[in-house]
Amino acid sequence: MRTTTKTERTGVTAFRGKPVTLLGPEVVAGDRAPDFTVLGNDMAPVSFSSLSGTTRVISVVPSLETPVCDLQTRRFNEAVTGLGEAVVLTVSVDLPFAQARWCGAAGVEGVRTLSDHRDLSFGLAYGVAIKEFRLLARAVFVVDATDTVVHAEYVPEVGQLPDLDAALDAARKAGTP
Repeated sequence: MRTTTKTERTGVTAFRGKPVTLLGPEVVAGDRAPDFTVLGNDMAPVSFSSLSGTTRVISVVPSLETPVCDLQTRRFNEAVTGLGEAVVLTVSVDLPFAQARWCGAAGVEGVRTLSDHRDLSFGLAYGVAIKEFRLLARAVFVVDATDTVVHAEYVPEVGQLPDLDAALDAARKAGTP
């Protein structure tokens, strides 16, 4: 298991072709999944540890209101039925009300949206908080039922999709006991 004390990372991702600074450590496969607390669509706090015991796909997007984030979330929504007991969480800094509105308008019911807008608890724990914009960098993580990260991808350009197939394969392989 790796540990790091470095809190600012550059050269990992870019926003519209310009490098940005990510805050927080790099999370890699084999790490224990960091805990975090975000807000559900009802504004109630949701801790990651409360979801332990099942495989979790964490799809990270800057904002559901952008075309690539919309596509990423819709694709995971379509794929979730083939993942057994696994859950798909989409985390962004959108307000919970905006996330709920977007899900309703998009007909997305299989993905649980969570908001990191309040204190960037998730973004700082997983090293995806973009210092320059207070947005989250596009990434995807898969955490198994024992809270071990089994897949981690930081997308090199925020405007590009992650390798959805690799994340879904990792989730299927992780299964749920």
